[in-house]
Amino acid sequence: MAQVFFIPHGGGPLPLMDDPGYARLAEMLKGLQADVARAKVIILVTAHWETEQPTMTVSEHPGMLYDYNGFPEETYRLKYPAPGAPALAKKVAETLSGHGFNAEFDQNRGFDHGTFVPMMLMRPEADIPILQMSVLSSLDPAQHLALGRALSPIIRDDTILIGSGFSFHNLKALQGRLSEGDAETGKALAAQFHAWLDDAACDPELPADKRDRALIDWAAAPGARFCQPREEHLLPLHVCIGAAQAANMTARKIFGEPVKGYQTSGYSWN
Repeated sequence: MAQVFFIPHGGGPLPLMDDPGYARLAEMLKGLQADVARAKVIILVTAHWETEQPTMTVSEHPGMLYDYNGFPEETYRLKYPAPGAPALAKKVAETLSGHGFNAEFDQNRGFDHGTFVPMMLMRPEADIPILQMSVLSSLDPAQHLALGRALSPIIRDDTILIGSGFSFHNLKALQGRLSEGDAETGKALAAQFHAWLDDAACDPELPADKRDRALIDWAAAPGARFCQPREEHLLPLHVCIGAAQAANMTARKIFGEPVKGYQTSGYSWN
């Protein structure tokens, strides 16, 4: 059974550090271990890599990219030695070229924390090859839906797609840098945005064209810009929905809990 996941990956390495604000998120990611175990290879679209064209890691053994600051020394020694998937990268590039994307390869980039943090919880054995893919620096939601549709033929029983982002990514709020009043207002806005987002992602009665339009115009949703001051952490969701819709998959919500007090969502499709 083909599967697609949009997961919130948390702040830096915090889901690995027993931070109570990320406990439920970490538990959800661990709960996906049985689903991930079915895969022979994973395509993972990370919010922490932006390029003009979709770009993929092609090293046989990608290194580590500790793209966070100010954490304990041991978090810069974390290892996730999963193999890469260069052969799949070539197949994906050929498929994308037929949909107007000029895919590129990166031999040197390692796994960033959008990849290795959730994967350490979802597949601690680090034995499934991972093709890490960028989001587009245009930040154009329509382009990301189209990228997902282009990827859809690649997603099969032994190949899963993971969009790694964060449906709530207001760093000032997550880091507790809002006043008490602003934080309470923000929590209400986050609840409104996620009610909208859950419908946009999962409502089975929503026609595909209206779903696309809603996701393209996501910034008009209530609370949208409070939750996503900059949308790079939302766009992996667009890739997932594009792929899932093209394959006629059914959506379900797999996470709907506060992270650091602010509502956050995760989804799967099969």
